[in-house]
Amino acid sequence: EVRLLESGGDLVTPGDSLRLSCEASGFDFSKYSMAWVRQGPIKGIEWVAGIDSASARPTYLDSVKGRFAISRDNAESRLYLQMSSLNTEDTAVYYCATTFPRFANRKACIKGYCYPETSQGTQVTVSS
Repeated sequence: EVRLLESGGDLVTPGDSLRLSCEASGFDFSKYSMAWVRQGPIKGIEWVAGIDSASARPTYLDSVKGRFAISRDNAESRLYLQMSSLNTEDTAVYYCATTFPRFANRKACIKGYCYPETSQGTQVTVSS
């Protein structure tokens, strides 16, 4: 069973930084592109950043370019999101998601990245 366990979220003030982590299991992490997606209080699911299996081509939502950096450790099956210069619009529950195909316990998908029903996400709240 695919499991993605997110951590690192917190309540911070504008301008602060956070580092999110995701521990993956149930599939060969090193072979698949991964992404961070988020669900805010008003917006639906929003793709934030993606990275291919070899970490060669990270891509970002325009509003986070220059502030967020996605990375991965294939040996540890972990995905990271370094966030800086946080603002109130970054407030959301953040999930990691995978392109591993057709796993049975998918909860939601966006742009080909899916996360499972067991994912709790990690809450990031940016407030002054």
